[in-house]
Amino acid sequence: MTAPKILLTGSSRGIGKAAFDQLTERGATVIGHGSRAYDPQTIGADLREPAAPQALWQEALERAGGAIDVLVNNAGLFAAQPLDSSDIEWLDGWEETLRINLTAAAQLSRYAVRHWQERGVGGRIVHVASRAGHRGDSPAHWHYAAAKGGMLAMHKTIARAYAGEGILSFAITPGFTDTSMAGDYLQSRGGGGLLADIPLGRVAEPEEIARIIAFCALDAPPSMTGATLDANGASYVR
Repeated sequence: MTAPKILLTGSSRGIGKAAFDQLTERGATVIGHGSRAYDPQTIGADLREPAAPQALWQEALERAGGAIDVLVNNAGLFAAQPLDSSDIEWLDGWEETLRINLTAAAQLSRYAVRHWQERGVGGRIVHVASRAGHRGDSPAHWHYAAAKGGMLAMHKTIARAYAGEGILSFAITPGFTDTSMAGDYLQSRGGGGLLADIPLGRVAEPEEIARIIAFCALDAPPSMTGATLDANGASYVR
């Protein structure tokens, strides 16, 4: 069986780095992505730029020999934007967050779906969303919650629209995870006191979320398309 070829965005650290390692260990050919090319296996693309997703997809396709089997939309930005910011600061923060967390993922998903339709084969998209897409986030993170909620709606639309063509979509909604991004948030919101809201008593490890990514990318049965998998220590249950 040919090793699956996977484009994984945001693979430089945290969940993305753990997913890169686990997928590689499973025998997949993984093409990583970062805001810059930090090693030969990584394509540098600044997803704040509207043309970056297309350039990223084209280069990934070339590196993959013309065929990509799985797209993992993992790249994300989590930056506070206080309500009392100036109008232009608030709007700039909103637009940057949505472009990286949602619009770029939508562009890549579109390229992936069209690629599989043109080839007449199926494929898989794994969207790394967030608990915030279900329950919202802090007053300084309207944009982040909105972007992740939009990602979940996009995931469901893709799953329903293209399942008959073998194009599958899965979403993962982590809660707090032990990454630098979540660490900044924990500190800004009172540090360890937030753990009182997590019945498990700890935040997730990147490797835990990476195992779910690998499962969705490689193992999940087709009947699971459209599913959203929560991983938040029971801090939000549906």
